[in-house]
Amino acid sequence: MLIVQKYGGTSVGSLERIENVAKRVAKARDEGNDLVVVVSAMSGETNKLIEYAHHFSKTPSKREMDILLSSGERVTASLLAIALQEMGYKAIAMTGRQAGIKTDDSHTYARISSIDTQNIENAIKDGNIVIVAGFQGINEHGNVTTLGRGGSDLSAVALAGALKADACEIYSDVDGIYTTDPRIEPKAKKLDFISYDEMLELSSLGAKVLQNRSVELAKKMGVKIIAKSSFTDGKGTIIAQEDKNMEEVLVSGIALDKNQARVSLRDIPDRPGIAADIFKKLANEQINVDMIIQNASKEGMTNLGFTVPQSEIERAKKVIASVSDEIGGSDYDENVCKVSIVGVGMKSHSGIAAKAFESLADNSINIEMISTSEIKISMIIDEKFGELAVRVLHETYELDK
Repeated sequence: MLIVQKYGGTSVGSLERIENVAKRVAKARDEGNDLVVVVSAMSGETNKLIEYAHHFSKTPSKREMDILLSSGERVTASLLAIALQEMGYKAIAMTGRQAGIKTDDSHTYARISSIDTQNIENAIKDGNIVIVAGFQGINEHGNVTTLGRGGSDLSAVALAGALKADACEIYSDVDGIYTTDPRIEPKAKKLDFISYDEMLELSSLGAKVLQNRSVELAKKMGVKIIAKSSFTDGKGTIIAQEDKNMEEVLVSGIALDKNQARVSLRDIPDRPGIAADIFKKLANEQINVDMIIQNASKEGMTNLGFTVPQSEIERAKKVIASVSDEIGGSDYDENVCKVSIVGVGMKSHSGIAAKAFESLADNSINIEMISTSEIKISMIIDEKFGELAVRVLHETYELDK
């Protein structure tokens, strides 16, 4: 079998942990597998490099930042290769460029455009375990680029797809995907399987185990992901295409996102184009609008509510101020959160939303906004009730069983 393994920053956070990873890789090799191992920088290394840059400049060049930040992964890759060599295994470390990862020109948040796997395939044929520095590639001008947050996951999935690997194992400090955050609900259960679509929803709604760009790419390329812990020997969670057995489960997980703020606009003239103007200006400022509710028109005026990340609320206020002449007034609430129910079983079962609303009402939790998709129900509630809502919904759908 050809397996792509990826180890996150905590998994390679010290020399001792890199040695443990080397032993895990060696074991997989001894079982007869060909291996490509993608590594992150050691935990804390990227932040340290950013601090170094900011010592000289508050706004350092993105091109130079890419060269700087990509060095962390190269350090880890070379150390892991050295460790494996010392254990008697053939191993070779490669940068993103040497691994054939080509990207667009967007420094610090590049997208992978293609992968030339020839170098990796040749190294595997020569009997090597190939260690690839994640999070990085090279653009058509020969400049180093980085892939943004979760970039090493993206590197691993892209390589697994390009190499037609049998599986892509993503190792971190958690042993799989849970029905909800175990720190909030100790009764949370680890899932054996979850669909790409469910994982995409959970990762975009606040679950931190996998970055949604990597899940999206895995779905597109048909790459089976297995989320595992580098500190235990559990089977982890398989992320793959949904099947009929998955659809029998009504709800797979509950997500909580506290990085939410609500914007309410009053007395907006109900005419074509005004909403488009407001949201276009928000988009131009790279402000991500999530849930949107517009009330029915009354006497030619309407009210509009939407949510943005709490971290972007100040920029949103400036945009709203620029159109203040066209609206009657605005209110902002940063003490809200979003709790979401996710499950492919929603496609074929009714009454799931009503059950959620009833259970929250029984616990005196008021729902301020609601958004739905085929496999998701998201609700904006008061932030102080966020963790209670997670526990209530987890019990309502019997996710601990």
